[in-house]
Amino acid sequence: MPTDQELIKIVPSSRQLAYQATEFYAFFHFGMNTYTNREWGDGTETPQIFNPTEFVADQWVSAAQNAGMKGVILTCKHHDGFCLWPTRYTSHSVVSSPWKNGRGDVVWEVSEACRRYGMKFGIYLSPWDRNKPCYGSGKEYDDYYLAQLTELLTGYGDIFSVWLDGACGEGPNGKKQIYDWKRYYECVRKYQPDACICVCGPDIRWCGNEAGDVRKSEWSVVPARTALAESVQERSQQTDDKEFRMRRITSDMEDLGSRRALEGETNLIWYPAEVNTSIRPGWFYHPEEDDQVKSLEELIYIYIGAVGGNATFLLNIPPMPNGLLHENDVKRLEEFGSWKKKSFTHNLMSTAHIFSENEDPTHPVSDLTDDTSETWFQPESSELPVEITICLDGSYNLGYLVLKEAVCYSQRVEKFEIFVKEGEIWNSIYTGTVIGYKKIISVKGQKAQKVKIVLHDFRVLPLLSFVGIYPESL
Repeated sequence: MPTDQELIKIVPSSRQLAYQATEFYAFFHFGMNTYTNREWGDGTETPQIFNPTEFVADQWVSAAQNAGMKGVILTCKHHDGFCLWPTRYTSHSVVSSPWKNGRGDVVWEVSEACRRYGMKFGIYLSPWDRNKPCYGSGKEYDDYYLAQLTELLTGYGDIFSVWLDGACGEGPNGKKQIYDWKRYYECVRKYQPDACICVCGPDIRWCGNEAGDVRKSEWSVVPARTALAESVQERSQQTDDKEFRMRRITSDMEDLGSRRALEGETNLIWYPAEVNTSIRPGWFYHPEEDDQVKSLEELIYIYIGAVGGNATFLLNIPPMPNGLLHENDVKRLEEFGSWKKKSFTHNLMSTAHIFSENEDPTHPVSDLTDDTSETWFQPESSELPVEITICLDGSYNLGYLVLKEAVCYSQRVEKFEIFVKEGEIWNSIYTGTVIGYKKIISVKGQKAQKVKIVLHDFRVLPLLSFVGIYPESL
């Protein structure tokens, strides 16, 4: 088993740190399926049906920003092969559509809207192209895919995410393509070195389902073989399957990075998780789903489990055929943004008295009030347990507790416990394992004058960078 000292040598890259700090961002699935009312097109659709006459990219991006998101990922090409930009390598694109007389570019308009709103921009380019005759030919198809990938990486400014899924089925010639992932990765690194390559890539891993289900303990240090899980052809998704979309994390998938799970592993990587799901049952817009938008309570639950569970949250919002987001989706995003702002604005730590008997004077507990990875609290010794006591400036009905580790120095905490005190008795209200980049704990129903954080186990001296204590919002 790797030693604790070996485990903490596994740290994130600067691009991974920036990605995790993005926390919550939008997916926009838009294309042929929007007009055929399907989830997966077969590549035979005519571009003549693509005509989003009311499309305004600012509506999409502003709705995402109002929800508290920091970025956007656009499906520039789905499995049907239709391109939302005027690519030089196929006529199966916006140039053959009636929209703007073939002179439109959805990718450009969304990327420019992101820059206007100060949002990050990312791309999805399906490796499976059901329209291209050379799919399944090997290098010829890879050259074609890389040519289009290069267009996107060089023509639309800074890219924060290149989202690659592993869907792989038969092409028009009855053959399957064995994707040359290494070449794809090299292309991204060459043109957008700060972009994270996600899901079928080395930077960010898929949480394992499309239902928004999350692990109780989401570790970032995992076996290197985990990076192959979604890119192996035999394991790839080859048909649109509703059961696949709704599957949950099973017990055998639950623990990827505890000390026990890492026994016998010799090759470890920093590979944080992303939770992705759609605001509706489908990924593309279907009018019959207008009354099936996820409730505010569902979105809050997924957000706390994902962003508050050491992962990021990618929420899909599918535009309508007219090119706009449906009013029900926009309303729900506004409601979520309002909840988020109310719930995490007033940090009681700013007026609290904080102390620990095991405090390194060069990294004092006072550093816990600064939400930055550049300062942190660390104990003077590794003697267990490590306790941090927070005396609030009054008695409060609590809402949420937020903890963060300085993950630029790896993930260290293995077990912790939260106590509250109202009167004379300390009551234990939560026991957890992973903190990582961020842990959000709902403590609603608890009234307290004091809060105590007890670290029961850690790999090496723990480095806590932030604690937030937020009162219950009215």
